[in-house]
Amino acid sequence: MGEDNRLAAVVALAQGMAAAHTPRESWRAAALGACRALDASFAALSVWERDLGRLRVLVNVGERAPDEEEFPEDEAYPVHQFAEITEFLHEQWAGGGEPDAWVETAEGPTAGRAGYCHQRVAALRRRGRSSCVVAPVVLHGRAWGELYVARPIGVPVFDRGDADFATVLAAVVAAGIAQTERLEEARRLAFTDSLTGLANRRAVDMRLDEAIERHRREGVVVSLVVCDVNGLKRVNDTRGHAVGDRLLERFGSVLSLCGAMLPGALAARLGGDEFCLLAVGPPADDVVKVADELCRRAAELELGDGVACGVASTQDPVGPVRSARRLFRLADAAQYRAKGVRAVRAVVAGREGSDDPVVRLADAPTDEHTPERRRFRGRR
Repeated sequence: MGEDNRLAAVVALAQGMAAAHTPRESWRAAALGACRALDASFAALSVWERDLGRLRVLVNVGERAPDEEEFPEDEAYPVHQFAEITEFLHEQWAGGGEPDAWVETAEGPTAGRAGYCHQRVAALRRRGRSSCVVAPVVLHGRAWGELYVARPIGVPVFDRGDADFATVLAAVVAAGIAQTERLEEARRLAFTDSLTGLANRRAVDMRLDEAIERHRREGVVVSLVVCDVNGLKRVNDTRGHAVGDRLLERFGSVLSLCGAMLPGALAARLGGDEFCLLAVGPPADDVVKVADELCRRAAELELGDGVACGVASTQDPVGPVRSARRLFRLADAAQYRAKGVRAVRAVVAGREGSDDPVVRLADAPTDEHTPERRRFRGRR
């Protein structure tokens, strides 16, 4: 491949990673870009999990063997089987050398400084490949993982020039991964409550809009639990806001624990002392059981006075739910009733007969001159 073609390949790889919206898309773009740039038939990107002592494969692209999935769940290899990853990086690169790529072939000889690796050679033979080039991926000054690119039998094996080019590609991949990590961190901060680590109101609004659309389209059950932490003002006034924050953090942990009982549920802090749990798919009765368990556990917290909890579900007799706003109003009205009657369990919209007071409250026109009516705080 000429210099102009190699430059174009590097640009294409960088652009592919920059266009990715998720880490998976970024990994796939990196592997595909390297595979094309090196005229190869297969490529994989792996991360070095130091705490577990293994290389975990993130993505396999190209002509995959029967045992190679595109995004494998559990394809990992003990690092001690590939000692060059640690020894080469620590002894060569850390000693002042460069994190250069190297070549292994099915016949055994290598091009590069890492040396013969029996496991890689055996894998080449087993999968019908003639050679591979292995390029360390270095991120933030540390070994992050490796880029692995292979060619099939019948085509020229990789040479020293290919290994040098793979080193350049690995540097481009590292820059792309760093960008993806920065974007993911920005997304995380944008949708996370800084005090509790739970999702925030913005995340709930987005997820709930998507869920209601699925409900309208597919009939999927959508349930929302809204709860207020009782006694927060008293704690803040008598023991200080630091203790009040601790109460919110502890309740956030309880909410997260209970939310884990519902597959895929989103636990969130809406603001102040108000929290919610959004479940998409589980039956309404399962959500109510979890809400009751949440009330029980909250009552056992050392701080505060438990929680007032309201539940609304599209599976209950609350009438058509065509918008996220209506489901929120129903759950909020149920929570308001729970607080008003000092309920020790969750109040559920639609379960008090045909003239359910919660449904009436949720659907009543807003009237600022009626003090006993719940004011729904800016719900969309």
